[in-house]
Order: sequence, then structure tokens, then C-alpha cells
Amino acid sequence: MAYTPESVPHEAEHAVEHIMHLLQPEDEEAVTEYYGLFDTERVALDDIAARRGVTPEEMMETIDRCIRKLAITPEWEMIKKTI
Repeated sequence: MAYTPESVPHEAEHAVEHIMHLLQPEDEEAVTEYYGLFDTERVALDDIAARRGVTPEEMMETIDRCIRKLAITPEWEMIKKTI
């Protein structure tokens, strides 16, 4: 979605936006910025971590935890079928 947004069906993008709301707002923002989702400018991990007052390693752990959380949702299973 970040590198070739034109290749992602609109329905899939909309669904991903929806499941991102399952995250806490600050985590949703970090994941969106880190991956550059939804036409958001990519932000360096160091910059995201500095804003949150954590180390880059801790921020990456948080982002990884968020992705794992979303990956086990029934909503994601439905989205995978459309991609």
C-alpha cells in the first residue's frame, strides 16, 4: 500500500483503514507513518521513537506488536482474500 498504492483495490485500502482503528491512536499513527500508509509521508523510526520518548528498538517492538495484533483479526483474514 505504501510503495504502489495504485495496485491496491480501494476496498482493501478502506478495510485496512478500518482495522487500523483497532489500535490505540498513537500506535495507529506510528504504524501509518512508519510504513507511509494512506498517502502519508514515511517517517524515520528514529523520529517516531524520539517523539514518543522511547528508543528506536522499543518503537520497532511496538510497531511489530501492532502488526501482529492486526494480523490475527477476522477482519484481516477477509482483507487478505481481496489482495
